[in-house]
Amino acid sequence: MPHPTLVTDLCGVRLENPLVLASGILGVTASSLLRVANSGAGAVTTKSFSVDERPGHKGPTILSFGAGLINAVGLSNPGVDAAVAEIRAYKAISRTPIVASIFGRTVDEFGAVAERAAAAHPDLIEVNVSCPNVAAELGTPFEADPATLAAVTRKVKAAARSVPVSVKLSTNFGFLARAAQAAADAGADLLTAINTVGPGIVIDTNVRRPVLANVTGGVSGRAILPIAVRAVFEISRAVRIPIIGTGGVASAEDALQMLMAGATAVGIGSAVYDHGVEVFAAVGRGLTAYLEREGLDRLDSIRGAAHVA
Repeated sequence: MPHPTLVTDLCGVRLENPLVLASGILGVTASSLLRVANSGAGAVTTKSFSVDERPGHKGPTILSFGAGLINAVGLSNPGVDAAVAEIRAYKAISRTPIVASIFGRTVDEFGAVAERAAAAHPDLIEVNVSCPNVAAELGTPFEADPATLAAVTRKVKAAARSVPVSVKLSTNFGFLARAAQAAADAGADLLTAINTVGPGIVIDTNVRRPVLANVTGGVSGRAILPIAVRAVFEISRAVRIPIIGTGGVASAEDALQMLMAGATAVGIGSAVYDHGVEVFAAVGRGLTAYLEREGLDRLDSIRGAAHVA
């Protein structure tokens, strides 16, 4: 049997493997993203960026609580002009696909950011409509209302030219399949699921106060893996577009769960905090070993395998 391949097609974009650096982990700089690409990622995603520079929340903004991370960074970013410059710089030195993650304060602003991001020719655009940490400043996340979610999706699709668009969803609003359907019907090419869960609170019992300066924060890491797998499973039954399954993945076993639930690609984020960028190569080796052990030559053989007819 030929050597198994991990090559993955994501809306016409070729990935050497299905492992994608999740948004928000290593910023937007070309050098940071190149380091991840050279460490075995199949694609990299920028930190979410907006029209204007944002300082984000005051520290502390992130904490490891044992079973995962809780964070309230506050969507800090250098603004679209700086982000576009970094995307262009990255594409000049790497062939690994790059996903531009964007957000806005209004439907029209999403379109404006998407248009300027598309000019840098990222391989995909990810639309962050589900961050749970900025409601006090930006209002209720756009995902909370399917009609507004659809409006954002249509606006971004119109502005993105030929760049495929992914809408990033969460489980924080109780109607995941409906949100997925709204995005798909509005023209989304694929979906990313899920964003951080919550928000939650961790209290420092020594000082009797919440640890994060923002008080609440989104929960990620190992604690949310079963929730993320359930979300991918549910979405894959609701729509027929690809999914980047993200949330709690730290091993080949975790990635296999995502793929069997119906994901086309698998995001890795918080695991970089615990295991470094080497986690991508380790998970890739584990996926190849699984295919060899099972006598399979490609990942298509197991995608969606957990669904009962």
